[in-house]
Amino acid sequence: MEQVIFHVDMDAFYAAIEQHDNPALMGKPLVIGGLGPRSVVATASYEARKFGLHSAMPMSRALQLCPSVVVVKPNMHRYSQVSKSVMEICRSFCPSVQQISIDEAFLDMSGTRRLYGLPREAALLLKGRVKEETGLCISVGIGASHFIAKMASDFDKPDGLCRVSPGREEDFIDAVGLRKLWGVGKVTQDLLARKHITTTSELRQYSLVSLQSFFGNSMGRFLYHASRGIDPGIFTAQAKSHSISTETTFPEDVHTSLVLEQNLLQMSHEVMFRALDEKQIGRTIGIKVRAPDFTTYSAQITPKANIYSAEQIYSYAKQLLYQKWHEGMPVRLIGVGLYQLYDGDKPLQEELFEDPFQKRRELEKVILQMQKKGQQVFKATNLEENTEREAKDSE
Repeated sequence: MEQVIFHVDMDAFYAAIEQHDNPALMGKPLVIGGLGPRSVVATASYEARKFGLHSAMPMSRALQLCPSVVVVKPNMHRYSQVSKSVMEICRSFCPSVQQISIDEAFLDMSGTRRLYGLPREAALLLKGRVKEETGLCISVGIGASHFIAKMASDFDKPDGLCRVSPGREEDFIDAVGLRKLWGVGKVTQDLLARKHITTTSELRQYSLVSLQSFFGNSMGRFLYHASRGIDPGIFTAQAKSHSISTETTFPEDVHTSLVLEQNLLQMSHEVMFRALDEKQIGRTIGIKVRAPDFTTYSAQITPKANIYSAEQIYSYAKQLLYQKWHEGMPVRLIGVGLYQLYDGDKPLQEELFEDPFQKRRELEKVILQMQKKGQQVFKATNLEENTEREAKDSE
């Protein structure tokens, strides 16, 4: 049976939701983030990207590049709500859905032709359902592997649909080109250029041994496989059972704690609200940090105290980050997860004395319910105010 993998990517997700909810923002350069001195861009609309704005960029830089840009505070409750709706639509198409972030998922559509027709026809049906039920556009990439599907979803954005037929992987990789090959950033491009490698076809002329001798085992193996359209295994690992996690791949390597901490904060809220919505409680918090050469570091902690709040996840995630990372070390991906989940709203072991984070969990549950009713609510300790508080603490 032919393997058919879909990669679903929600286009400029946070910005698209804000534009959908507030039509006055349509067509305007828009970024999601705070205005504090330590704020960074969470998402940039396609209109803003024309000015060079992108995620993980310091907000001060974004305002310099585009003074007319509209800045909207993040509303993670709303984003999580829409994400859940899209994922439910995906799961109605097939049971094997691997969600890798709030706005991305892989679907194993192998063997579904009798239900939906050819892969492109199935993708059109999926895109139509999402548009009809949420008002948002998604891009779908189709390939025989996770890697090719991921590349294909980015090929014709926004509102894209690209299928790479089996046997045409190398042709597709050459059409994408070395500069846009997933996993090959500016630093890697410079290293390749020193070896007079400027195209994917030139890269394929080198053996695995040669590439590993040039760039190290991990990066050499990745380049060898990626240039041939062979899945290098970055996305094929299935999500751990009984876990809720998310990750962010940066457009450019990140070297500063400012950007990493802001992303940890955002992802901690995402993970917690997904856990609340699914009525799950976690016992273990974990992070993942990936370097440009694809060396991946992970760390976990199982606190003695129960995990009630996004702020707890963020606090522990920061501790774990600094066990594996130091200022100036380049990072291409960061992830946060809750593990050892169990069903319920109450911890397995109740505290003798009330934990102050219990009240925050109850507040987050109330906000989540209000968001489900379409009410716009912001938590007192939202992303922006956390950012401002950290800025004051550092003064």
